[in-house]
Parts: sequence; C-alpha cells; structure tokens
Amino acid sequence: MKEVTIIGAGLGGLALARVLHVHGIPAVVYEADASAATRTQGGQLDIHEQDGQVALEMAGLTTEFRALIHRGGEATRVLDRNGTVLLDEPDDGTGGRPEVLRGQLRQILLDSLPAETVRWGKKLATVTSLGDGRHELSFTDGSTVTTELLVGADGAWSKVRPLLSSVTPTYTGTTFVETYLHDVDSRHPATAEAAGGGGMFALEPGQGISTHREEGGILHAYAQLVRPIDWLTGLDHTQVTTEVAAAFEGWAPELLALVTDADTPPVVRTIHALPDSHRWSHVDGVTLVGDAAHLAMPAGEGANLALYDGAQLALAIAAAVESGDDLETAVEAYELEMFARSAESAKGAREVVDLCLGESAPHGLVDFFSGHR
Repeated sequence: MKEVTIIGAGLGGLALARVLHVHGIPAVVYEADASAATRTQGGQLDIHEQDGQVALEMAGLTTEFRALIHRGGEATRVLDRNGTVLLDEPDDGTGGRPEVLRGQLRQILLDSLPAETVRWGKKLATVTSLGDGRHELSFTDGSTVTTELLVGADGAWSKVRPLLSSVTPTYTGTTFVETYLHDVDSRHPATAEAAGGGGMFALEPGQGISTHREEGGILHAYAQLVRPIDWLTGLDHTQVTTEVAAAFEGWAPELLALVTDADTPPVVRTIHALPDSHRWSHVDGVTLVGDAAHLAMPAGEGANLALYDGAQLALAIAAAVESGDDLETAVEAYELEMFARSAESAKGAREVVDLCLGESAPHGLVDFFSGHR
C-alpha cells in the first residue's frame, strides 16, 4: 500500500503512525495545529499496564516512557468537603498505573517518527468518498489529498466520523472547571497537605474537586459539578470563578483555594460522550481510533484506549500487508475488537463518575478503591 493517512496528532494517531513505522509501513499524519507547541497538552495521565503500556511496548518506547514517570504520582486520597481524609493510599511503587505528563508522552511519540511524518497546520475541511475505498481530503489551506486508507484520530468532534456514523457526542450533565495552583508547598501549604503527593478527590453528591500533583510544586485541579450545559455560558473568567466558588460555599478553605486562588484563568469543559455501545458497519477505506470512535466520560481510560487502538490497528494493517491478506477484513476485525473493549470501558467510566458525583459520594469511591487495593 502507498501509505496510511491519519487525521490528528494526538496519542492515538501518533501511536498508530509509530507502530506502523516499526513494521516498515509509511504513514502521514495531518494535524490542524501549527506546531507541537501550539496548545498545552493537559496534565498527568495514568498509563495502565494492560493497554497503554502494552501499546508503548509495541511502539518500542518503554524505556523512554519509564524515564517520564512521576515517582509518587500513584498515591491516592479521598476527602470529604471538610477536608477530612477518608482514604490515604501512598505510592509504594507496586502499582500498575504510573503517572506521566500528556505533553511529554506525546513528545516521545513525535520524536520517534521520521521527519515530515506529521504535517502541521493541516486543518481538515471536508472528506469526499471517491468509491473503491478511496477518499479525497480537502484542507482549509486549499490543498487536497487522496487516500487509500483513512484513519480518524481527530477526537471528540471528529470530521472523519460522519463517514461511518451519524451519531454525535451529547452532554453528560457534568461540567468541569480546570485550574492550576503553582508553588503550592510554599504559597498554599494547607492545600498542598490536603492534596497529598498524587491524586486527590474531595467529593459530595453532585460536585467535587479533584487534583493531580505535578512536578515543580504544581497542583492541576478540576472542579466537577452536575449542572445544565449553559450554566457558565457567556461568563468571563472572574464571573466563572465567582459562580464556581459559590457552588462550593462552606467547603474547607484549603479546598476552596483551588478555585479562588488559581494562578491560571478557569477553563470550562462541558463533558460530552458518545453512547457506550457506539459502533458502525464497516466502510472500506476508513476507520477510527480513540475519542473519535468512543468518546467516554473521563475516568482515566481515554488516553490508554487511544494508545491501544492505534497500536492494535497498526498491527492489524501490518499483518495483512505482510501476509497478503485482505486489508479491509483486517481493519474490520480490529473494529469489532475495539467495539467490545470500548463499550466495557465506557460502562466502567460511567460507574466511576457516579461514585465520584452520585449519591454515594464520597464513601462509594472509598469503597471502590478499598476493593481494588
């Protein structure tokens, strides 16, 4: 085959390109961002031994991955609104979900690819089916490309997905507001103590505040609230902070500081998801990986599934090319396996979010972690 065409230089698309490269199959990744540094890439990710780490091993990047691990980052705390510690699990080094920064993980994938694999500043405008599994891609810069195999790795609002499915993400009823606190140990010692050395969840039914500690004295926080989608629409940063702080009135000051004393403007994220069992009938010449295929509620699974999707699809393609088997049959087999694992993961993600924000919070989450200890 000529090459695999990938839309989106996130973790799933890059894992696909890298594992294809390991097997000697060329790929080109088209990314809307002007460069790797155009946007920040988010905070800590826990990379799981059963999927994300397997994908990185397939990519030949285990050593590079292990060099990124935030030692102590697997520690877990659960608090109530008063700051009372209900669960405190240290990171003893035996866990299977080490924490790394998303941006650093993405960079080792980028660095592992041949020059010119990723074409920056290529925002997809339209996709047109030409028949026989071929598609024409039109970009906003006026350029066009014809593909033999197109893979949408372009996230929640994928422009490739409509070739396969008419389903779009819907609002889950939950809004996250993202903030950062810097130099927490010196400037906010009480908050630093409450957060601990890894992940922290302070919860009550309907709302909570979670944090991840990052290296350099940084706390990356999310205020999570069950609210209508338009709750914060049209508000400026100051108004958003005021509204969110009011929602947490009466909470312990060291927890409320994660909202009121943030060092960055609040970022509002309305959480959307595809149906848990989202699937499609195979269409020749096109498929999806990651959130484009199975956007789910955030529960630590999305990045791992994206990495694993990319690696598994690459293996399927490589096996077909090397054996001379039918490529479309191989891609369809990948899809069927992906449908099953993503549906199970999405169901689990909903259950975890319910433990965090449902009627059993925070004690339901304590019981969950205790049962998985």
